[in-house]
Amino acid sequence: TEPGSKFWDSNLSVYTDNPDLTPCFQNSLLAWVPCIYLWVALPCYLLYLRHHHRGYIILSHLSRLKTVLGVLLWCVSWADLFYSFHGLVHGWAPTPVFIVTPLVVGVTMLLATLLIQYERLRGVQSSGVLIIFWFLCVVCAIIPFRSKILSAKAKGEISDPFRFTTFYIHFALVLSALILSCFREKPPFFSPKNVDPNPCPEASAGFLSRLSFWWFTNMAVLGYRHPLEEQDLWSLNKEDSSQMVVQRLLEAWRTQQKQSARHKAAAVSGKKACREDEVLLGDQPRAREPSFLWALVATFGSSFLISACFKLAQDLLSFIGPQLLSVLIQFISNPTAPSWWGFLVAGLMFLCSVIQTLILHQYYHCIFVTGLRIRTGIIGVIYRKALVITNAVKRASTVGEIVNLMSVDGQRFMDLAPFLNLLWSAPLQIFLAIYFLWQNLGPSVLAGVALMVLLIPLNGAVAMKMRAFQVEQMKFKDSRTKLMNEILGGIKVLKLYAWEPSFLEQIEGIRKGELQLLRKTAYLHAISTFVWTCTPFMVTLITLGVYVWVDPNNVLDAEKAFVSVSLFNILKTPLHLLPQLISTLAQTSVSLKRIQHFLSQDELDPQCVERKTISPGYAITIHSGTFTWAQDLPSTLHSLDIQVPKGALVAVVGPVGCGKSSLVSALLGEMEKLEGKVHVKGSIAYVPQKAWIQNGTLQENILFGKALDTKCYQRALETCALLADLEMLPGGDQTEIGEKGINLSGGQQQRISLARAVYSDADIFLLDDPLSAVDSHVAKHIFDQVIGPEGVLAGKTRVLVTHGISFLPQTDFIVVLADGRVSEMGPYQALLQRNGSFANFLRNYALDDDQEQLQDSRTEDEKILLIEDTLSNHTDLMDSEPVTYEVQKQFMRQLSTLSSDGEGQSRLGSRRCLSPSEKVQMAEAKASGVLIEEEKAETGTVKLSVFCDYAKAVGLWTTLVIIFLYAGQSAAAIWASVWLSDWANDAMVEERRNNTSQRLGVYAALGFLQGLLVMLSAMTLAVGGIQAARLLHQALLHNTMRAPQSFFDTTPSGRVLNRFSKDIYVIDEVLAPNILMLLGSFFTSLSTLVVIVFSTPLFAVVILPLGALYTFVQRFYMATSRQLKRLESVSRSPIYSHFSETVAGTSVIRAYDRSHDFQVTSDTKVDTNQKSCYPHIASNRWLGVRVEFVGNCVVLFAALFAVIGRSSLNPGLVGLSVSYALQVTMALNWMIRMMSDMESNIVAVERVKEYSKTETEAPWVVEGSRPPQGWPPLGEVEFRNYSVRYRPGLDLVLRDLSLHVRGGEKVGIVGRTGAGKSSMTLCLFRILEAAEGEILIDGLNVADIGLHDLRSKLTIIPQDPILFSGTLRMNLDPFARYSEEDIWRVLELSHLHTFVSSQPAGLDFQCSEGGENLSVGQRQLVCLARALLRKSRILVLDEATAAIDLETDDLIQATIRTQFDTCTVLTIAHRLNTIMDYTRVLVLDKGAVAEFDSPANLIAARGIFYGMVKDAGLA
Repeated sequence: TEPGSKFWDSNLSVYTDNPDLTPCFQNSLLAWVPCIYLWVALPCYLLYLRHHHRGYIILSHLSRLKTVLGVLLWCVSWADLFYSFHGLVHGWAPTPVFIVTPLVVGVTMLLATLLIQYERLRGVQSSGVLIIFWFLCVVCAIIPFRSKILSAKAKGEISDPFRFTTFYIHFALVLSALILSCFREKPPFFSPKNVDPNPCPEASAGFLSRLSFWWFTNMAVLGYRHPLEEQDLWSLNKEDSSQMVVQRLLEAWRTQQKQSARHKAAAVSGKKACREDEVLLGDQPRAREPSFLWALVATFGSSFLISACFKLAQDLLSFIGPQLLSVLIQFISNPTAPSWWGFLVAGLMFLCSVIQTLILHQYYHCIFVTGLRIRTGIIGVIYRKALVITNAVKRASTVGEIVNLMSVDGQRFMDLAPFLNLLWSAPLQIFLAIYFLWQNLGPSVLAGVALMVLLIPLNGAVAMKMRAFQVEQMKFKDSRTKLMNEILGGIKVLKLYAWEPSFLEQIEGIRKGELQLLRKTAYLHAISTFVWTCTPFMVTLITLGVYVWVDPNNVLDAEKAFVSVSLFNILKTPLHLLPQLISTLAQTSVSLKRIQHFLSQDELDPQCVERKTISPGYAITIHSGTFTWAQDLPSTLHSLDIQVPKGALVAVVGPVGCGKSSLVSALLGEMEKLEGKVHVKGSIAYVPQKAWIQNGTLQENILFGKALDTKCYQRALETCALLADLEMLPGGDQTEIGEKGINLSGGQQQRISLARAVYSDADIFLLDDPLSAVDSHVAKHIFDQVIGPEGVLAGKTRVLVTHGISFLPQTDFIVVLADGRVSEMGPYQALLQRNGSFANFLRNYALDDDQEQLQDSRTEDEKILLIEDTLSNHTDLMDSEPVTYEVQKQFMRQLSTLSSDGEGQSRLGSRRCLSPSEKVQMAEAKASGVLIEEEKAETGTVKLSVFCDYAKAVGLWTTLVIIFLYAGQSAAAIWASVWLSDWANDAMVEERRNNTSQRLGVYAALGFLQGLLVMLSAMTLAVGGIQAARLLHQALLHNTMRAPQSFFDTTPSGRVLNRFSKDIYVIDEVLAPNILMLLGSFFTSLSTLVVIVFSTPLFAVVILPLGALYTFVQRFYMATSRQLKRLESVSRSPIYSHFSETVAGTSVIRAYDRSHDFQVTSDTKVDTNQKSCYPHIASNRWLGVRVEFVGNCVVLFAALFAVIGRSSLNPGLVGLSVSYALQVTMALNWMIRMMSDMESNIVAVERVKEYSKTETEAPWVVEGSRPPQGWPPLGEVEFRNYSVRYRPGLDLVLRDLSLHVRGGEKVGIVGRTGAGKSSMTLCLFRILEAAEGEILIDGLNVADIGLHDLRSKLTIIPQDPILFSGTLRMNLDPFARYSEEDIWRVLELSHLHTFVSSQPAGLDFQCSEGGENLSVGQRQLVCLARALLRKSRILVLDEATAAIDLETDDLIQATIRTQFDTCTVLTIAHRLNTIMDYTRVLVLDKGAVAEFDSPANLIAARGIFYGMVKDAGLA
């Protein structure tokens, strides 16, 4: 470089066909660029390395080679430097550049070499910073590389041989360094990789692989080969796991709480110290709430900052496209320009969009993963809080509400994360777009912007309206789901009473309202689509119109038109997203407040019960203890003084509601202590009044997290009388137990709860009335074997709350409670003699006691009857603390609506015992031990037939019209753009202003045509979609109501309910918009290709390869993504069901001190869910990078071919094709995403169809053969050689049964469990259809008439009284067939008159779900009233398995004797005293008639019946 040479010379560099840079520029700035980059990046990078230490990497050959290259490069630079010094010394002074540049480059190379080693020590496997550095070095060296050769050729000799040589050595070394840096090092020493079976490849992936998400490819290929399974998923990265995330969030939250506590303390002390003048100045610190938002910021803020940097870079890059477009159009308009300009611009466009793609997807990946972490953190924090909240807090909110905090509110944060950066990015984009537009078109831009701004409130208003509709929609949906849940819970009762039509009508009524609302929403949606489509168009129109009209000198040329169009396209996105962002923010702030409120609630005081010390000899002591359930409630227990010596058995007795259960809770530390001291020394086992059973195997429920000790376990099973049950259960102790113990009777649940306590081998046993739910003989067995002085627990300290008087004499001493105080205390005998409240208590319960005496005299044979132990509900519900009652009520309600994919949800109402059908199901499943066959998650592609099904439901014509409208809309859009390009070309010709108005008019017309067609297609689709929703739901509903009972026995109600809630929701609200967007993006992509081919026909050549690449990527993505989504939704519901289970059982979990294990379980469930979420996020990014690459290629080729064919092209066409190409990326991306969404959503149609095609029972009414009026006149029932089985392929339950019951006879049916008693009645109602033989009623074969004709003529009083939510009148007479007087008369007879008339609403008294607001006895009486109202000739009475309460039972028996004296009565008896005066007794054994005669004759015959009577102590 000569001393006087120029730094920059445009003639040399720009305006020439053979461009070059000046030597000065090459040697200074060009050589410094990589160095400047490295030094600028260094501080941030060092900071990052300091905080991310992964263990060092052993020195490898690769590392050595890299270092050697670095050192050599440093040497080359030094050689250059010394050469310059050498020149100085020898008197031909080089320019300063030759000294500065080698110095700078040399030091930088040294730095790079050191950095290679430092990274190795910090465990970096592949360094992005250095890859970029080497890349810059190579790029900057390419120009001198070319120009040195060119100048040598021109001069014919090499002017500076030394520097020429060093430069090429330098170039070769830099290139090698770049290539080497692309290879990654081995994983660090001591890395966790060795332990992890399936680590996430991301952690060890190289820089380029991370940039392009190449590391995900294996998973995509795997998913394409076969549907992904749970075990194919990678383990979570450590920093994403619950363990790390929840810990960090908890610490941040605790810091917040401490600060807030400090503030409060400061405020308090401030108040004390504050003098008058200070008050005047108002200088007090205000007490602040701990802020959950700040905790989130502290935990996740750094991730957001990193993502913000990515977003900023991407936003700025997105504006380079339009600028380059403008340069390209200028180039095309200027025929003299050198052609390399065009190629440079095309190359830059491509490069710019590729960089933009890479950065954008890094941003998305970062932000979505952060969102995922936020959700994990929130779930973990809420779970931990739920384990320690006080009962007062728990009572204030239902389980469902707490679960919603986790599922809904936690999810909201996750959904908000991707939007959050829009807060600053949207204004920035809007500002930049307007700035560039202003430069382009001047002030007339404001017209277009004004229109956009005006449309924001319009969009907002539509969104608000839609939100309001959605809330209403939710109400409809909830009430429909709730009713459906009840129908499924009580389906058997509906069938027996033939009430299905009434409930069908109710549901269809709700559905009608729901669909009307949907229609409104859909029309609104269509309007907003119209606005959305027309906006960019209108804006362009108005801006260009104003621009042309304002000043006659303004000419619209291609550059202005198309650069503006592409800028408006950029502007469209932030303006569209802002209203969305605002509404999401509003929702999330509500969620934030709710979560913060929940996390700030009171916690139980762990110091409430002193567990360490106690006065010697005692296990439990309370000194003057006063307790309450909540600070604002009056105290429940007052000044208690109780001492329990070690190893004593203490009974706690007293009338209902006197605080017995509360005493147990106080000992557990569940109540709030107002005064006094409680000492409890030793580990505790607790058996609550309402057994808490987890969803798991029976064995897991008993072990409860302890290791299995076979001897101990067997003992627990034997003593708790569970062995007989295990034989009945299909899988023995490995039987899966449904949520809340649904497939166990109440007695079984209680015994499992007791076995858990026995197995825990604790020091102190708190037993809260465990004997109430079991039959009396079982109670005796359990008392003797477990609790009593000879039981397994002898020698342990036992506190037993009980109602059974027979056990009291065997206790060590008795605590008598009355109104929350101890009224008496002492051994049994002492209390009897005292003749105080205890003696009264005994007299009150004397009646029960006689009953007990009877049963105590039973013989040992009774062991078999242990299985009959099935009374599951306890009468005095009010005695259990109100909490559990509330919780239980809410639970049933919530679970039905809550779990999105959880199967096997609660059937309503408490099940007394296994209905026969279930016993069979058990027998069937014995082999597998699983209660219900797994629902198959669909795998593989969705069949075409499903799409056809949906199209048929929408209507074939409708479908065709929609597609036609869309095609028309695209045609209009293309035409408008072509018109614009034509108009822009007018600028080239002279006659300018003549046809402006015509140009504008046609443009406007085309735009409106486009908008109109979009709106029409959206409307048509809305109508079609709602039509489909109506038809599909109707088919599903009618089929479900007609399904045979066996279907409901083998299908968990949750699974059916899912079809009605989740799948119908998808069909209602998700599918149609989905199809709309899919069609939109498809036609956009299509029209882009059409336009580009139209303007540059050469483009047709690359369509095929690009199309092939696109389809290839799409095939891989769809298969993998679909399966990941399925896995994600399958693994999501266990999180919530486990949580709701935990909330219900907190007291048990705390008593056994298992909180920590439960936290770990919850974390594991969340992590399992994350394991499928994380690859799903990555799969979207993987797809995005690849599809956008296809889009970028479209841009590249559109520009390239425009440059190549520039002689034949006008600028308008080029502008048209390139501005279209710039949009295509988005459309291509959307199209795949929408296709994949469509695939996963259309499954809903498949699932609904599946249950619309199940087999149905016989017709309800057979028109040809209806029974005569007044049938049956006598009520004769005859079975002829009747056999029946539950389902084909099973054993017969009744074998060849023949018997004849005369009209008006009273027949009792008895027999051991499983003898077929209930089955007989089910056959009478044709719930079960005959295998052979027939049943005749008054000579008419019941198989010949319709089911409703048969069932409405018989009456049954079923075992479990099921009520439906609605008025009492509806529960008695759903078809409104009877008059008011009839109903009141019946209520009088069924002893409900006083209760109903005392209610303000009278007959319109609202029964809650399952009749929860009536006592069990009252519900039984309502069933009696139903029977009395029907008053048919035949009454079947399926007796409640054990006395609900003796009083109610006597009332029912008396009423039946008087009111049904002329009718045929068949009674399935469990207590023999009710049937001793019947005409005949039928004894069944193994499905056949064993004995059939009058009771007296049977006793005389000394057969089976005699044995049973003797056992019951009646003979």
